[in-house]
Amino acid sequence: MKRLQVIVTLATILVLASTSPGAAASDDGDSKFGPWSAATNLGATINSAAGEFGPALSPDGNSLYFGSNRAGGSGLADLWVAKRADKNAPWQTPVNLGPTVNSTAMDNVPNFSRDGHWMFFNSNRTGGVGGNDIWMSFRANPNDDFAWQAPTNLGTPINSASFDAGPALVEHGNQEILYFNSDRGGSQDFYASVRQKDGTFGTPMLVAELNSASAEQRITIRKDAREAFFFSDRPGSAVTDLWTSSREDRDAVWGRPTLLSINSAGTDAQPTLSRDGRTLVFASDRPGALGFDLYISTRTKGGD
Repeated sequence: MKRLQVIVTLATILVLASTSPGAAASDDGDSKFGPWSAATNLGATINSAAGEFGPALSPDGNSLYFGSNRAGGSGLADLWVAKRADKNAPWQTPVNLGPTVNSTAMDNVPNFSRDGHWMFFNSNRTGGVGGNDIWMSFRANPNDDFAWQAPTNLGTPINSASFDAGPALVEHGNQEILYFNSDRGGSQDFYASVRQKDGTFGTPMLVAELNSASAEQRITIRKDAREAFFFSDRPGSAVTDLWTSSREDRDAVWGRPTLLSINSAGTDAQPTLSRDGRTLVFASDRPGALGFDLYISTRTKGGD
């Protein structure tokens, strides 16, 4: 009964968010896409002999952020960024975001607001609420990858004494919803919290239809809020696999998750979806990777 009540409460919150005055329609248009291409390694410019993980594409798709424990960082894992001139250009050599953002701990799994002014990420640095928290940083210029201000902890109720991670800020009408995963209830499950007008976040609610008795982590959601991707070790997975779920509209309950066709016999994890819905970047230790590398898969949309 308690789990059913949580579903109903979250659904009610989302309906109110989308029907409040000024709610914006989705700008996604036709949401039909073709199949995902075979995943390919992003290559030696991006990947190293160390580990690369937790990728995120900027809203314009021309900056690729990720975590890495490669040489040149200041902590156990740092946030790095690689740029390109446009979506058809090659990626340039990644650059460390520097000590304003990175710490001597582990910083990983970034995500951006729609306007590119805010970055959310995981960190187990000192000053948090629990062992691993969600932090955020602001930049006045959304096109400057090195203008991020000192990060601040989101505090409670987003963070807890448990492991809180995998932030994804999603548009929902005229509001924003922060999805993330946490083991505050036992295993890693997805939660959602509505961002208030003052910038704070409301009480997180379980996204029960996406959760299982296994661990669900690092969700990424299409801009029309109708398709989600995440990784899990639920039954059917090799080690951890990429899963997807869809729904008829942004206020509907999520459908039953299914496996993506691009999974391997190894660990496939931490997906991120481009804003146009055509590109998926994720971490994998599949054959051909040097430890954990970043891989890319693409798909066409509509009649493309």
